[in-house]
This record gives sequence, C-alpha cells and structure tokens, in this order.
Amino acid sequence: MFRTLAEVDAAVPQCRSCPRLVAWRERVAREKRAAFADQEYWGRPVPGFGPPDARLLIVGLAPAAHGANRTGRMFTGDRSGDVLYAAMHAAGLASQPTAVHRDDGLRLLGARITAPVHCAPPDNKPTPAERDNCRHWLDAELRLLAPTLRAVVVLGGFGWQALLPVLADSGWAVPRPRPRFGHGVQVTLPPAAPGRTELHLFGCYHVSQQNTFTGRLTPDMVTAVLTSAKAAAG
Repeated sequence: MFRTLAEVDAAVPQCRSCPRLVAWRERVAREKRAAFADQEYWGRPVPGFGPPDARLLIVGLAPAAHGANRTGRMFTGDRSGDVLYAAMHAAGLASQPTAVHRDDGLRLLGARITAPVHCAPPDNKPTPAERDNCRHWLDAELRLLAPTLRAVVVLGGFGWQALLPVLADSGWAVPRPRPRFGHGVQVTLPPAAPGRTELHLFGCYHVSQQNTFTGRLTPDMVTAVLTSAKAAAG
C-alpha cells in the first residue's frame, strides 16, 4: 500500500497493465506529430499533478496523445490544457495561466489534477476494462487526499461515471440512484467512514476542443465552476 502521493506518482509511469494502451502511447511517442518532431515524447502513463494536501481535486478523462503523452504532465501542451490552466489561474488555483512543459514553473495552489485513465487511449476512448484496470491508482489518490479533500470537479461524463463508485468505496455516501452528470451540477456527499468529511462534487463539461471550439463550453463557464468549487473547498 502506498504511503504518500509521491510514491503513487513515481509508480504510475511504470504501469504496463493494458496492452492496447501501451502499444498506442508508445507508437505515438515514436511517430510523433510533425510540429513536435524534434521533441522526446514521454510515452508512458501520466501521474497526477499537484500538492499532496490539496483541498480540491480535478478529474479529467485521460492524457492526450500529443499533449500529456508528450510532456508527461496532466493537461500540459495541448489546447484543452490552455483552457483549463487559464481558468485555474483566473480562479486562483494555478500560479500561471499556461502549461507548456513539465519544467515551466507552473504550481497548483490547493488543487490537484488526475484522471481515471493514465495512458493516452486511441480516439480518446478508453474501454471499460482499461478504466477498471486503472482504478487502483484513483483509489490510492483518494485515500491519501482524504484528510484534506473537500471538493472535486469532474470534467465530462466519463470521469463522472468512473469516479462515483470510487468515491462510494472511499468513504463517502453516494446517493441512489447515482446523480447524473451535467455542467454546473453540484452534489454534496456526506461522510460514510471515519476520517471523512463532507465532500462537494461539481460537474463541468470537458475542456476538449469539441466543446471549446463549438462554444458549448467557454472559458468563463470553466472559471465559474472552478471558482465555486474553490469556495466550497474552503
């Protein structure tokens, strides 16, 4: 059992549990995108990012093939990250509004970012089996964050469906029927185990280009959810 988030983050990149994802992430890292041909890709599972005493957790979907799979840091080096980190900076959750590479000086302030799947999947679509294979990392993160965690923002329906059973098994009471995902949805989960406190759960459309380029999700909409979650986290 992991004793610290640093141990979790060191172990994640060594995982090879899902043959399809291993093959894809490594193929992308070899073939590269022309714009990044001179760069060395990370090409491994991407660990979570943020301080071990975060009060707010942001849960995405999976690393992008030429974003986090290239840079080795969640939501770093792609347009989804451009939107997310700008909104986090506006909400006072990030030290700067841009995320270019792992050594760009970015710090998260009271927040951590993770995903239910840590490898870049083909077409951004992990299978249920791959999600389930990866679940133990999320279990570990929630267990270690529990003493300080007060709010969670989930980006998209995939993350919402993946996270709810993990929360239920991690000491929070999830209503039945389970709350449905939607942008702006807010649910308060009471503690159901010793050492847990009330947890505020927020839904936000994913910061994918499909959402941001069409105007379904605007930067102001992301900032508004993050600001509400920060306030709930205290």
